[in-house]
Amino acid sequence: MIKTAIILAGGLGTRLRSAVGDLPKCMAPVEGLPFIHFVIAALQKEGIENFIFSLGYKSEVIIDYADTHYSDLKKKYVVETTPLGTGGAIKAACKEATEKNVIIVNGDTLFLADIAALSSFHEKHRAVCTIALKEMTAFDRYGAVEINSDQSIKAFKEKQFCEHGTINGGVYALTVTTLLNETYPEVFSFEKEYLEKNTGTGKLYGVINNHYFIDIGIPEDYQRFQDEYKMISTANNLANTPDGTNKFLNLLTA
Repeated sequence: MIKTAIILAGGLGTRLRSAVGDLPKCMAPVEGLPFIHFVIAALQKEGIENFIFSLGYKSEVIIDYADTHYSDLKKKYVVETTPLGTGGAIKAACKEATEKNVIIVNGDTLFLADIAALSSFHEKHRAVCTIALKEMTAFDRYGAVEINSDQSIKAFKEKQFCEHGTINGGVYALTVTTLLNETYPEVFSFEKEYLEKNTGTGKLYGVINNHYFIDIGIPEDYQRFQDEYKMISTANNLANTPDGTNKFLNLLTA
């Protein structure tokens, strides 16, 4: 079971700026709690013990929150002084990992994937990277991902309207050395220059997880999550209870 997670939280969040001002996306408030609170809680619930925060824009806001509210959390911060792209950010964070494999998530996405199952599959197949995939219908915001019968990745499709398909949920199990031991430019795209490079090699896999998924990168979905949290919390009297967040996460997958 993989015990270390990298949380990518360095983006500028320009599409969400109208809703949250100059806050980092992962700090977007939800009934008094920053969105990253739910990301951390979900990872802890899945057994993650070590956290590496990959930061950039307004990193001090995230560091202050984590140091204040998670003083006992085993954590490290990697702060990019100039944008490194998703690949550069992940590679820099991987240098701080002590495990062979890590879980990677986005700080502005809550995907309640089964981390234990993802870890087990990744290790059993000796994959370079295993992606948690999410089935969707009638979507055009994401590119579709095609997999072979053995669950190896067949192709990544460009963004276009798709009636039904699977998307990259932004949760990965990654073998650290496969990234650190390869030569990449300082700034590069993980999606384009790592994932697509390994497509068709039989070392890149996808595991479908049909659990709760939301990406708050646009105002409409940020508002939807706020509405869902308020509705579920109110209906189940979860507000201001010590274990309210875990109960909320359980209800999302019920």
